[in-house]
Amino acid sequence: MRQLKLNKSGIIIPVMSLGTWAFGGDAIWGKTDEMQAIDTARRAVEMGIVQIDTAPAYGMGKSEEILGEALKGIRDKVILSTKCGLSWDEGNIGQLHVERDGHRIVRNLSAKSIRRDLENSLKRLKTDYIDIYFYHRDNEAIPAGELIEIMEEFRKEGKIRYYACSNWSTARMKEADAYAASKGYRGFVANEALFNIGSASMRPLADDTLAVMNQEMQQYHVENPQNLAMPYMSVCSGFFHKLYAGGADAVRNSEYYTSENLKAAEGLHGLMEEYQISLTQAVLGYLTCRDFTCLPLYGPRNAEDLREAMETFSIPFLKEYYPEV
Repeated sequence: MRQLKLNKSGIIIPVMSLGTWAFGGDAIWGKTDEMQAIDTARRAVEMGIVQIDTAPAYGMGKSEEILGEALKGIRDKVILSTKCGLSWDEGNIGQLHVERDGHRIVRNLSAKSIRRDLENSLKRLKTDYIDIYFYHRDNEAIPAGELIEIMEEFRKEGKIRYYACSNWSTARMKEADAYAASKGYRGFVANEALFNIGSASMRPLADDTLAVMNQEMQQYHVENPQNLAMPYMSVCSGFFHKLYAGGADAVRNSEYYTSENLKAAEGLHGLMEEYQISLTQAVLGYLTCRDFTCLPLYGPRNAEDLREAMETFSIPFLKEYYPEV
């Protein structure tokens, strides 16, 4: 696979990251096939995926536990990222994010809470360091400089190598960048935000704490390539797949169900026919030809899905294949 290097960091990562939000099942809200998840992670490493992303909130920590098992003996072969600030409530008081079946996920960016998140993640992942540690959400009431200093303390302790952000606004990333530069710190190496071929035309999201990569944020990444864009929901939560398989009735309740995205679906169908590629490849191809580098997070159902997706990056997509809609 083609690979890229994060500027000033020395981290080499592939053109796609294994996203593991579904490895939890979710463990509370659906049954998990743990052995298949372990096999998928190991197969991903064999196929050349060296960056794997998880979080404490995925499956109430189950995703991290599964990865801890999957990476036994091969931990040094992967760049492992996880997150803090959004985790299931283990007596960790914070702002309620969501509650289902008596289980709470809370947002808490206090120094004490974040350290607890980190120590718990290290235990579940069976490792003594995290390669890239993300703030899963932001708290704009806390100066960005304070949050940078917390991460710097973890870095100096050797518990993380680099740090990053997820679901932060462009303005807050700039605030963090300015503070890091004033201190001579490396600062954020990556930014996870919702971005895909259909995100610009989505209806408002039920979870308003998710950050969509708008034009302002895209321009930020053009101008700041040292902060790598890592789009999540890279295949639109399966919207186009469900549309093709079941028609409009199968997707009417989706945030992606808009006239613009129905038009985009027609364009994708034409692209598939003309170039004899799969729907997954056509959707992911959008992210390979932006004006800035993207490292998409992709959560496969199994190893075969992963193989299909990886073949996307051997296809020479051009931006004009995807007219703005």
